[in-house]
Amino acid sequence: MKQTIYLSSAYLAPVEYYARLYSCEKAFIEQHDNYIKQTYRNRCTIASADGPLTLSIPTEKPETLKCPMKDIRISDHGNWRHLHWTAIESAYSSSPFFEYYRDDFAPFYEQKHEFLFDFNEALCKLVCELIDVHPIMERTTEYKQSFLPNEIDFRDLIHPKKAPQEGFTANPYYQVFDARHGFLPNLSIIDLLFNMGPESLLVLRDANK
Repeated sequence: MKQTIYLSSAYLAPVEYYARLYSCEKAFIEQHDNYIKQTYRNRCTIASADGPLTLSIPTEKPETLKCPMKDIRISDHGNWRHLHWTAIESAYSSSPFFEYYRDDFAPFYEQKHEFLFDFNEALCKLVCELIDVHPIMERTTEYKQSFLPNEIDFRDLIHPKKAPQEGFTANPYYQVFDARHGFLPNLSIIDLLFNMGPESLLVLRDANK
């Protein structure tokens, strides 16, 4: 029986996140949780020539200490869109599929989005479409704290400071700088997509075995 999963919103989430989307029947993306810094909600990690590189989206300081994710606004501080896209181009311009997909991603770094949740959601839908992963995806209507037997809560488990959860295997795939740094597991999904293209789907499938 395929499962229903709960995930936090994430900026170009890691491979594990999309492996979970691949294997589930339905996914609820949490929008009512309190925003937490230093999570995948506003950051991703790519493979640069110098090794892992974290890209963080600046956010406007909320009026209260506890602010729902759906209300978090993106800040224009630090010209981050230009910096992120420049870093992505530098890291993946020589990857096999960057030129094939670049026009799909470039507009996200040219246009302003007000809310972080909306920005993440639009990117996630694009990635799912490009990889051909099609779970039923919905926003949560409330913050749920109890779950049915066929529901799994990954909201706080897929986290930059936590190891991948049971049931996910970070199988090696080709990376541009693997000769220099070795295989870097569970990076942002764009690392997999730009390096493996249509075969990304096979990598996600095998990650769940």
